[in-house]
Amino acid sequence: MWNLLDGDGATSEFPSDAHRQAAPVSQTPSNVLSLFGTPDDDGPMGWQERALCAQTDPEAFFPEKGGSTREAKKVCTGCDVRSECLEYALANDERFGIWGGLSERERRKLKRRVV
Repeated sequence: MWNLLDGDGATSEFPSDAHRQAAPVSQTPSNVLSLFGTPDDDGPMGWQERALCAQTDPEAFFPEKGGSTREAKKVCTGCDVRSECLEYALANDERFGIWGGLSERERRKLKRRVV
């Protein structure tokens, strides 16, 4: 691999660039988030960053068949992005888990009523 900068910041290994001094390298990390948005960005999936389920145990939202959905639904009750979550699940035909406070069966019923 080429050594583009030696210890004192001067370029080396490239004959055509041997006479130039390299620009000093910044020791502070660049803020990549500023280029791509912040976690609470309102992009198409920005709501997921604000979802309460992102801060809790995912196992509760995908219980075993016949398992309790109570804990997950309780979390959904206080979530600010509950409607966005349910909209996403319905639009993408999510068949597993608790989304927007509803189970798979409840989402199917809701879809049938709407159609």
